[in-house]
Amino acid sequence: MRFVRTAIPDVVRVEPDVHRDGRGWFVETWSAERYRAGGVDATFVQDNRSRSVRGTLRGLHAQRRRPQGKLVQVVLGEIFDVAVDLRPGSPTYGRHVAEHLRAETAHQLWIPEGFAHGFVVLSDVAEVEYKVTAPWDPADEVRIRWDDPDLAVAWPVASPSLSPKDAAAPTLRDAGYPPP
Repeated sequence: MRFVRTAIPDVVRVEPDVHRDGRGWFVETWSAERYRAGGVDATFVQDNRSRSVRGTLRGLHAQRRRPQGKLVQVVLGEIFDVAVDLRPGSPTYGRHVAEHLRAETAHQLWIPEGFAHGFVVLSDVAEVEYKVTAPWDPADEVRIRWDDPDLAVAWPVASPSLSPKDAAAPTLRDAGYPPP
């Protein structure tokens, strides 16, 4: 198992060992002790799963008072996953990292508290599971426009399918965050 720091070092790509043979495969997707040793020290309180079709973009979402850390993995298909640093005073504030996550590699992305998160589906269908460190609180949720020019995320889609809430999301500035 490898823990690979991204361009924002607190965001970690986890590359579990996949044990394959003629019967199929086995992968360990969470071990508190092993992940803690790799730099992912989290207490999870909820697991979530979504299923989406090609071109669906979910995000960018965060919570202000009760931020969620997320351990994201794809169990079917492929996504382009994005984490935006919203931590006040962080040297990487306003910057983002993006990773392609595919079911066949079993890679995961650890996104700590204080980040906005979103993804777009690149395969016909994708199922995404993620563990979170705080429950979802709709009153605390903040949405940020997926194509905010201040964030300059190079999404691999031009016209994604968005929920009405995501389509109406404000820019980072309009959501009350200082410009990067």
